[in-house]
Amino acid sequence: MNVLMIAVNDPAGTGIAFCRAVNRLGRHTCRIATLETRYTHSWDKDIHVPDLDEQGLAELERLLKTSDVLHFHMTADERLRLGPFLPADHLAGKAVVHHEHGHHEFRGDPERFRAKYRALGRTNLLVSTPDLLRMMPEARWQPNLVHESEHLYTPSARPWTGPLKVAHSPTRKDLKNTDDLLAVTRELAQAGVLLQLDLIDDVPHAQCLARKRAAHVLFDHMQGYYGVSSLEGLSQGLAVIAGLDEWNLRHAAEFAGVGAEKLPWVLARGREELKAALAGLMADPERCRELGAASRRFMERCWSEAKVAGRLCDFWDGL
Repeated sequence: MNVLMIAVNDPAGTGIAFCRAVNRLGRHTCRIATLETRYTHSWDKDIHVPDLDEQGLAELERLLKTSDVLHFHMTADERLRLGPFLPADHLAGKAVVHHEHGHHEFRGDPERFRAKYRALGRTNLLVSTPDLLRMMPEARWQPNLVHESEHLYTPSARPWTGPLKVAHSPTRKDLKNTDDLLAVTRELAQAGVLLQLDLIDDVPHAQCLARKRAAHVLFDHMQGYYGVSSLEGLSQGLAVIAGLDEWNLRHAAEFAGVGAEKLPWVLARGREELKAALAGLMADPERCRELGAASRRFMERCWSEAKVAGRLCDFWDGL
């Protein structure tokens, strides 16, 4: 099948990542059209409407007409104007998918989105993390992915002398427990536990990945679920700290095909647990190294790009 993804902006670069993974897998052909860029992360683009010349607009029109599936990300729908084109004019004979990524409008009022989809008769619904199933239980969870064999997603040779380097890359600090991390780092420093914190903020994604790759530990957040940042750190062989709750652990374990106790995350669901986790890793660098190696094995064996992209292709096959 030919799939056209459509997004206002590509959420955390997941759209382009899925396109490339699906195309590498070879089961379907996937493209993505975007309308805006946000932050300075410099995600790769495919069909970015503001950049299109006459030839590019003709290509977009062809894809709107010939694609078998229109796959909308986040708040996008068929009323989103793509330059001179409106996807609503090209729905005939196509399957339509809505893919939620936890946008603040969705989290703030999921019933509004559910009601819209019911009114339109839309049943092909995806969510990007298990916690969103609580808000839209009729959806299917589609895990995100990283290309684990790409250089920036592989482990690097890290020095293990001196303070452990902890990376944290919050897109929005208010949603990523950044203040908790800073407070814990200060408290540990006062107690004589010195960590090297790399707070990675508003930089191109390639630079962000390179800085994470040089770290020993990654702190994602403590919101109950995990972010793409977690997957990046696990693939890079870092000890990854996040506050997954039991719901998210259960779903992640089911997808991975392992017991919840075999999941690689170092769990911290509050400030004191975060402090204990960081102090423990600093006191035992060898354990930190072993956790990182287990993280990498997990991504290779249980959460590979091919496995995740295959799940998405299976979903499209059932439309």
